[in-house]
Amino acid sequence: GLVINLVQLILHLTLKPFNVVLFRRIMFYLCYSLNSQLLFVAEWYSNSKLHVYIDPDDLEKFCGKEHVLLMMNHTYEIDWLAGWMFTEKNHVLGNCKAYAKKAISYVPAIGWAWYFAEFVFLERSYDKDKEIIARQLKEVFAYPDPVWLLLNAEGTRFTPKKHEASVKFAQERGMTVLKHHLIPRTKGFIASLPTLRGRCPAIYDVNLAFRKDAKHPPTISTILNGYPIEGYMFVRRIPLENVPEDETAAAEWLQNLFREKDRIIDSFHTTGSFFETSGFKEVPVKQFKYRPYNLLNFALWSLFSISLILYYLVSSFLAQNWIGLSIAVGILLAIYVMMVKSINMSKISKASSYGSETSKSK
Repeated sequence: GLVINLVQLILHLTLKPFNVVLFRRIMFYLCYSLNSQLLFVAEWYSNSKLHVYIDPDDLEKFCGKEHVLLMMNHTYEIDWLAGWMFTEKNHVLGNCKAYAKKAISYVPAIGWAWYFAEFVFLERSYDKDKEIIARQLKEVFAYPDPVWLLLNAEGTRFTPKKHEASVKFAQERGMTVLKHHLIPRTKGFIASLPTLRGRCPAIYDVNLAFRKDAKHPPTISTILNGYPIEGYMFVRRIPLENVPEDETAAAEWLQNLFREKDRIIDSFHTTGSFFETSGFKEVPVKQFKYRPYNLLNFALWSLFSISLILYYLVSSFLAQNWIGLSIAVGILLAIYVMMVKSINMSKISKASSYGSETSKSK
């Protein structure tokens, strides 16, 4: 990850000012190389599966061929990883981006990679974020290849405590209570629409679920321990032109989208099907085969890293360079600590307080 960050920094300083198109094409492969290492763990190491329900025409005509705004439920520790599994099969993993907290951009490896890849980093101040969104979306959707941009409209990951606060918020305002989602925040979505129109043709409504009685829970620890998980995803393509121009109507459109999402997830958990009681027409399921690229990518990076580390450790030991050896061991321990912290950032118990009962602004 840090090697990729170094290459990104060099290209950011030397290439981007002169040829931004070439810079972004190279960024695609660098980001793919980093992200696919995590996909290797999910697929080849733990043998996890993802069943995707999607209209075959949408899959053939549009997926991987257009700019997209993704609207996904934010429920699990690994919902982002399941999303990456889907995007990788549609050849857009290297151009996946998201709205994210600015603090993440300071995290080594993944955060720095996202910064150079021009993610939309927000400061949680609406006046500032409105300007950031307008400016950054113009950059993102100027990419030469399709970009898939994730917006977590719920603002934070679903937890029982935050759901309780969301239910209270809805009841106080006479809104429909959601069973499986938090009430979506509309401001970021509304602020994005003027820039999205004419640049991004579609919204993909992504509904992800795992069976509650599954043998292995959908967590980072499960995958790292080599146990497989099995996810189910229902994807709908919605033309952006379906979203009303008026801000109030657009906000209500988003609320209605989440009411639909709630019916879809409720149908899955009560009947085992996204379609049985949701009112949506059933579409075929697709289980994509693993592609060999993330396996090859992981193997090459592992060979490079292990060879470099072993060479330095052995040469330092033979030369009795105890200071150098100590520094190397210290660096390896620091990298391990950073990995643990990065993993903890994805855990439910570490989810953001944004959207909790103490946060009143919707």
